[in-house]
Formats: sequence, C-alpha cells, structure tokens
Amino acid sequence: QVQLVESGGGLVQAGGSLRLSCAASGRTFSNYAMGWFRQAPGKEREFVAAISWSANSTYYGDSVKGRFTISRDNAKNMVYLQMNSLKPEDTAVYYCNAFPNPPSHSWGQGTQVTVSS
Repeated sequence: QVQLVESGGGLVQAGGSLRLSCAASGRTFSNYAMGWFRQAPGKEREFVAAISWSANSTYYGDSVKGRFTISRDNAKNMVYLQMNSLKPEDTAVYYCNAFPNPPSHSWGQGTQVTVSS
C-alpha cells in the first residue's frame, strides 16, 4: 500500500508558477503510473496529468496542456507537477495518486492552489 503526501500549493497571481510535490511511501511506488488530480469547490475531482512508471510517457488534461509538466524521481519516491501560466480556473485542491485507477484508500490531504486574477 502506498501513502501519499502532497505539498507546494499556495496563493499565486494569474500568470504565475508553482511546483507541487508528492511524496510516496511504500516499496512498490516505482511500479505504478502516477497522476495528479484536482478538485475545485462544488465540482468533481478531475484528471490533470499522469506519468508512466518509467517516466517515458506523460499525459495531460486538455485544460493544462502546454502549461503543466509532470515528472517523477523513483529513487526519491517523488512525483512533481510544474505549473506555469496559472489561471484562476486552476484554483483547486490538488492530489496525487496511482493512475489510471487511483485506489480510494490512497487519497491524501491534497494541497490547495489558489490563483488570483
């Protein structure tokens, strides 16, 4: 079982950047494709980005393509999300989890990202 802790969120102006980090515990972390997801107030959780276990393949939601970059460091059990050109509609709580079928018991607390206009 993998435990996940997200960090790096904050308040930023539109057009700014943030880098989110996800620390994973568990020996089998490198076996999983990992993803970032987000949930805005009153909305369902949505897919943001994903990366294969080898980091050879990445996938992005349409709303973040060209602005966000996902990466991972299996030696450190870390997954990252570099977010550039942030928009107010990016405001949400961001979570990391396994991809494409995130186990319900693995959701962490998430990290809040707020983008002001």
